[in-house]
Amino acid sequence: MQTRNVFAGPYLERVSHLRIDPAWFDAALADARSRVVPMWDSRSLIADGPTAALVELRDVPAEHRNSEHLILLGRFDGAPVFAYEIEGAEAGAVPVGARFEELRSIAALMPADQAGLLGYARAMIHWRRTHRHCGRCGAKTLPGRAGHVLVCTNTVCRHEQFPRIDPAIIVLVNDGPRVLLGRQAAWPPGRYSTIAGFVEPGESLEDAVVREVAEETGVRVDQVEYHSSQPWPFPSSLMLGFTARASTHAVHLEDQELEDARWFTRADIESGTPKLPPPVSISFRLIEHWFDAASDRPLKGLLAPTPWPEPR
Repeated sequence: MQTRNVFAGPYLERVSHLRIDPAWFDAALADARSRVVPMWDSRSLIADGPTAALVELRDVPAEHRNSEHLILLGRFDGAPVFAYEIEGAEAGAVPVGARFEELRSIAALMPADQAGLLGYARAMIHWRRTHRHCGRCGAKTLPGRAGHVLVCTNTVCRHEQFPRIDPAIIVLVNDGPRVLLGRQAAWPPGRYSTIAGFVEPGESLEDAVVREVAEETGVRVDQVEYHSSQPWPFPSSLMLGFTARASTHAVHLEDQELEDARWFTRADIESGTPKLPPPVSISFRLIEHWFDAASDRPLKGLLAPTPWPEPR
């Protein structure tokens, strides 16, 4: 198996069969080995290293040690682990040496299993935060199945909502010696990346690749091939990576989603133009896959990619 993308991999046992067992959930709450992945203001608790700073259940307020506030993630290093959102304007006390940080800025520097765990917690907390009410009748929802379903409290409705992810394609278009990269106006100056977009209802992944490239750049592609995928919890995407061959070359910014799009050679990239996305992203992995296929020197050894900017 090729090297996994950041946030991917079997980093914990999900124990989905135990989510329907209230007795097991209660036993996990009583287990001294159990740990909590706290989040505050969409930031993860990080210790020096950097590593994930997991806390003990006793550090969670007593009134929040229940299925309404905790989400069971599974077993991590053999012990139950829960996600927990700290709400409010202040984070409160944290362990010595720990601080809340933006995950995407440091995930590539962390142990892979810990980065995956924090990404999973972030995605689940975002889903919980954005589905507090029923999408059918508007009534309040309450969690079930250890936090993996939200149930409408309206006895006539009782609609169930499950965690959602948004599938998005991301594609490296090439014509052999060159790749097609684009940039958004909000990105740091000089940064370019692969073409990406959300999959629409009734659309296959391959069709989404062809459509997104044409809509954003005016370029037509064929020979669409799957590369790899990456959970992207910012906030809830699944990035499905592809490569594609250009059948036309003229660039026209059809839908104005990109500020610019252009072709780059390996020599351009080696010179530092354009600036590339950070190695935490599947977009970097796609560019790296193409670059290394015909280069004597690996891309990671040539460049120091810029970090993600802080969210606005």
